[in-house]
Amino acid sequence: MPGIKVHPNESFEEAYRKFKKQVDRNLVVTEVRARKNFETKTEKRKKQKISARKKMLKKLYMLRRYESRL
Repeated sequence: MPGIKVHPNESFEEAYRKFKKQVDRNLVVTEVRARKNFETKTEKRKKQKISARKKMLKKLYMLRRYESRL
């Protein structure tokens, strides 16, 4: 679980920023979304778009890498 120690001279905004950064690093929000039972159609489409883009970029990277060797 993410948690931070607030120093006496630290403002609330700085502490909140640190906490948000730690939550992002620990993938708390991502894990909560993954554990949800129901996934809406828009979420499914968004995930499919992201995975399709990743696949395309990976293929493009491999193709360019292969062509540079020739």
